[in-house]
Amino acid sequence: MQSDDISDERLDPQEDTRLGRRLPHPDDIIDRQKLLDSFIDYTTEIGLSLYPAQEEALLEIFSGKNVILNTPTGSGKSLVATAMHFLATAEGRRSFYTCPIKALVSEKFFALCREFGPDRVGMMTGDAAVNRDAPIICCTQEILANLALRDGDQADVDYVIMDEFHYYSDKDRGVSWQIPLLTLPQATFLLMSATFGDTAPFERYLNDLTGIETAVVRGTDRPVPLDFEYRETPLHETVADMAKAGKIPLYLVHFTQRACAEEAQNLMSVDLCTKEEKKAIAAAMAGARFDSPYGKDIQKFLRHGIGVHHAGLLPKYRLLVETLAQKGHLKVICGTDTLGVGVNIPIRTVVFTKLCKFDGERTAILSVRDFQQVSGRAGRKGFDDRGSVVVQAPEHVVENLRLEAKAGNDPAKRRKIVKKKPPEKGYVHWDKNTFTKLIESPPEPLVSRFSVSHGMLMQVLEREHGGCRAMARLIWHSHERRAQKRIHGKTTAMLFRSLVDAGVIEVQGRTVVVNADLQEDFSLHHALSLYLLDTLDRIDPEADAETYALDVLTLVESILENPEVVLMRQLDAIKTKKMAEMKAAGMEYDDRMEELAKLDYPKPNRDFIYNTFNAFAAKHPWVGQDNIRPKSVARDMYETYMSFREYVNEYGLERSEGLLLRYLSDVYKVLVETVPRYAKTDELDDIAVYFGAIVRQVDSSLLDEWEKMRDPSRVEALAAGKPREESQEPEGPKDITRDERAFTVLLRNEMYRFLRALAKRDYETAAEIVAPVSVLELKEKLAPYFEEHAIIRVDPEARRPALYRIDQGETRWRIEQTVLDPEGNNDWLVVCTVDLERARQEGRVVLTLEHLGT
Repeated sequence: MQSDDISDERLDPQEDTRLGRRLPHPDDIIDRQKLLDSFIDYTTEIGLSLYPAQEEALLEIFSGKNVILNTPTGSGKSLVATAMHFLATAEGRRSFYTCPIKALVSEKFFALCREFGPDRVGMMTGDAAVNRDAPIICCTQEILANLALRDGDQADVDYVIMDEFHYYSDKDRGVSWQIPLLTLPQATFLLMSATFGDTAPFERYLNDLTGIETAVVRGTDRPVPLDFEYRETPLHETVADMAKAGKIPLYLVHFTQRACAEEAQNLMSVDLCTKEEKKAIAAAMAGARFDSPYGKDIQKFLRHGIGVHHAGLLPKYRLLVETLAQKGHLKVICGTDTLGVGVNIPIRTVVFTKLCKFDGERTAILSVRDFQQVSGRAGRKGFDDRGSVVVQAPEHVVENLRLEAKAGNDPAKRRKIVKKKPPEKGYVHWDKNTFTKLIESPPEPLVSRFSVSHGMLMQVLEREHGGCRAMARLIWHSHERRAQKRIHGKTTAMLFRSLVDAGVIEVQGRTVVVNADLQEDFSLHHALSLYLLDTLDRIDPEADAETYALDVLTLVESILENPEVVLMRQLDAIKTKKMAEMKAAGMEYDDRMEELAKLDYPKPNRDFIYNTFNAFAAKHPWVGQDNIRPKSVARDMYETYMSFREYVNEYGLERSEGLLLRYLSDVYKVLVETVPRYAKTDELDDIAVYFGAIVRQVDSSLLDEWEKMRDPSRVEALAAGKPREESQEPEGPKDITRDERAFTVLLRNEMYRFLRALAKRDYETAAEIVAPVSVLELKEKLAPYFEEHAIIRVDPEARRPALYRIDQGETRWRIEQTVLDPEGNNDWLVVCTVDLERARQEGRVVLTLEHLGT
């Protein structure tokens, strides 16, 4: 989902917000000492006593220095960041808060709105832009990196706060943490992490970049100390023991989404909440919508005091889990280690179910940094005297100990024990010594992950002056060894030539300009975006008119990362169908297995894509190890007229709804931003609108929260320091009629869904789409059709504009759709209406059948 600012209208500055009222008048002379005193008065006002490290950091910030803040989790780094925002806003300058995940961006955004007033705070995450011109901006690190690449020392960035700075070493995203340290000499920096490691290199980088002194503030004492325990009991016993000892809420750390869901289900047999607590949870969830296929499971877990939190969930469910946990309603959260990235969820005990995880390439023991980051979530300041970190022994070790205990000291029984073996895959052994080393060892040094891509090069070349020189300086000043810098330079030269050859940029004398035929928001963020541009020229929108839009959609999907879970479920469905066919044909078992091994998930135009990519890679050595990935997820969904809910149910993707939604969002962004204007057709635009509408319809929780926050009636609650949930109405349906074109596309696709259900003679689904018509009525209405024709055609031709018509009334729209028959008579018609007010109230298209016949 992509959005411009929700509104250009600005609220008046909120003088009654806690820090907003302390800001000086724009005409006042700025005295940093007075500002510091005012900020310290604010901490006293809200009942905070500053730790020594906080005091030191505040003094350094208000003296104008860069600051590296290396203190434990829970030691008040957020307060120091707020002080920098306060200083910047008081000076009439602009500050940016950045972090690695959107959930934390959202949390900080709403917290800063409460402190400074909604009008002074904006948010940019790539999915949404809210109040983008505000003096305080919360954004993901990639947003700031793109801004820094595009504008460099001309960027409107005066102060930069980089939270969770250890992501500098992330192999996929680390480059975006390095870029601001290379391109923003005008800024003052605050780098924050609990697991920094050696800070000396970053002191040097900041001093060289900004020309001002960098102060390092360290702290080792946790406000809430931790105790550590290694458990050799089954997980359910560990949970029961922790609950009995009062060490809840528990955060059960898993490393797969499946394990999170399975353990949540296992815990349903444990009564974690009293009746009163369950009533309180139900009241806190009032108004929340669980309208996706996995929603009912999420609701069931939450009512039992159990939260599930991982990237496979829809954002609105993750947000709800965080909200309930913050209010103290949840006893256990089954989450992946991403919950350990800064989100403010009160946890007393962290329980590691494993100490090894798959990192995308291999299974390995957790790094010291990862272990300490997640462990740091234990212990709630203001609630707990201590936090607890528990590590489970490997499951097979626990089982073998149980068998030995059962055998006792009887030698005969002990000889008969058949010990359980460790897993053959996805496992690296750990024991208590491993646990001890992770506790006591310092974090690994942060390493540079600098790299060059088409997207980076495009951003720098779009600068008004000196883009090529700026790119050379960027490489030269990168935090790499000299030999690696030379390699990056050669790669950049190849990327530059490929952009020229593709017509994306033009060299005019000593100036480089971007092709004027490309849309304003054109981007090349994906590694193989240039392949997409190159190959689009090989498809003729006129000669291939019937399939052009779908073929472009397939090319778009081929440059995106594979949503593995979805593809495996597609393959499972294909294998199930093929197995039934082979069994019916009497094929032998071994032959069936041999045939199944040959099957693959759908890859439309695979030969064309592989051949064109091989030719492209041969011409462009920079492609290296990148590979093309043809698949059909979005195309499958569009061609079969499935809604998001239907697609999830069709392939059993309930636990991976969030993964599917993110993938569809990526498809939408590439269709909008990377497919050039000249390659777009009306049908391709409709496809883009369709996926954009689906993403917004399924989950637009952050945008909804902002719209509610801008309601002046809620400002008083925010200023009073109430949690944002207390100042909002229950979640309601989205007004899907607001975007007329998107609503039109959704309406047409709902009609296609109806036709598809009729074609399959799935009268129950068809009746649901056009309720309250009954199954019997539909059968009777269609009986004459099927007496004359064998089938209803629902191929892509059914989407031709000539076959449907929409009449737009003020309160009701009417849609007519011609029914395609195999003989080509096409003399049947479906007529439906949609009530606009009902669509607004329910947040979905609801068809009313008016006519089905000749």
